[in-house]
Amino acid sequence: MKINPTNNLTRRRWIQQVLPLTLGPLLVPVGFANSATLGFPNSTPNLKLSLNAYSFNAPLMKQELSLHQLFEFCATAGFQAVDLTAYYLSGYPKVPEDRYLYEVKRDTHRHGLHISGTGVRNDFTHLPYDRRKQEVQLVKDWIVAASKLGAPVLRVFSGTQAVSAADRQRVWEWMIADFRECADFGANHGVIVALQNHNDFIQTADEVNQIMEEVASPWFGLVLDIGSYPQEEPYEGIAKNIQHAVNWQIKEQVNHFGEQRPVDLVKLMQILASSNYQGYLPIETLGPGDPFKKVRDFSEKVRGAMREQSLGD
Repeated sequence: MKINPTNNLTRRRWIQQVLPLTLGPLLVPVGFANSATLGFPNSTPNLKLSLNAYSFNAPLMKQELSLHQLFEFCATAGFQAVDLTAYYLSGYPKVPEDRYLYEVKRDTHRHGLHISGTGVRNDFTHLPYDRRKQEVQLVKDWIVAASKLGAPVLRVFSGTQAVSAADRQRVWEWMIADFRECADFGANHGVIVALQNHNDFIQTADEVNQIMEEVASPWFGLVLDIGSYPQEEPYEGIAKNIQHAVNWQIKEQVNHFGEQRPVDLVKLMQILASSNYQGYLPIETLGPGDPFKKVRDFSEKVRGAMREQSLGD
């Protein structure tokens, strides 16, 4: 089709009819893309094991373990990525200088690792408006930092303040507005804002789904924490929420109606295998013991369950 540059109607019709055909695959909203929309068969999921740095929280916070040493361990233990929570970076909650962020990014690259995500300790349940706006600004500041680190996901929380039954609905409404504001900001920096269900203001899988539906942004998703379903059968909760997952926290224990039980990795991987989830699977070990041994032992169990379900790694 020849285009006459002086004919605005013809040019407009060409843009409307031809351009979407050539750019269509690039215009699929992030968060809506799955194996079906991208043309990948469901039987070949693209999953990569990551380590949540919180597994080494004590030695990192005591500065007995450096980030460089953490990255070395991740590389030798066969992880493909690291989930690097922001409070392990210098100066948190303030964002460090660009040079520092780029050094961290370079160091992970030198070890053959990606940064699968980062996160902040925000709290959107504070009643004073000014305090909530400070929390929103914290998230925005670290969205920019996440973009510079090359982290595709920034993990956020709902909040931990005591909220009365009378106040819950209005807290819910402003929380939705705050999440939407952060997601819109994330869209401008290429970072997905992802709520972690964390046994706080958000308690159930239905509440997670409701938040996702009300925020309704392709730049807002879920860090699916398998250990934080205190009021229901955890695997039912996981299955309900997996459609919104953009990242994970796979733990050694699940919360079964308030009782801690060892995770059934086979059942978890069966749920994953039946879904369209593509991406990173960060693991997190908690509790006493040598974190190096705990991480190695648990990661081998996770890999074994993945292989059993033909999920790779």
